[in-house]
Amino acid sequence: MLPRYATMANFGAVVSLAIAAPVFAHKVQTAADVGATLHIEPNDNPRAGESSLTWFALTRKGGQIIRLTECDCQLAVYSQLTDSQPLLEPPLKAISAERYQNIPAAEIVFPQPSAYRLQFTGFPKVAGSFQPFELNYDINVAPGVAPSPSSTVVQLPSQPQLAENQWLMPAIASTFVILGLILAVWRLSARKPR
Repeated sequence: MLPRYATMANFGAVVSLAIAAPVFAHKVQTAADVGATLHIEPNDNPRAGESSLTWFALTRKGGQIIRLTECDCQLAVYSQLTDSQPLLEPPLKAISAERYQNIPAAEIVFPQPSAYRLQFTGFPKVAGSFQPFELNYDINVAPGVAPSPSSTVVQLPSQPQLAENQWLMPAIASTFVILGLILAVWRLSARKPR
């Protein structure tokens, strides 16, 4: 059986990871031999009427990156309320984000707070490079500013903008880990006979 301080330290680590998880809460989908990690700025919480940089880290089975230049990819945005026709079909551009280079991305302005479905499809430009795929992501969009009638798609910046307070959640998580370790050591020292 583990000493009580070990379980307290483990609990502290689990709590800190749970708190830090939203910072890196990307959505992953797979189809055939292709996987894609979706990320939407800011922090996977898009807001209606605001431009949201949306990117897909595409990989082949085994982890090799699929660049936009290797994929005839398309993105369609559907309302989950009326699923018949896409609301938007934003053009894709190659960007570099996190450790990924030249991956597909688009700027999306969701028209209103609601539930949406992103349909991301792709075909290899070189036959046999990977299997054609269709990936679907369910997205909930929070209230934001009202969109202007002509701004459904915005030109993609060359580099994604980093969140101003991106350090906040990891700092809070680290604080909980340290407090958990201090509590564990304190409890251990309080039990030692003197």
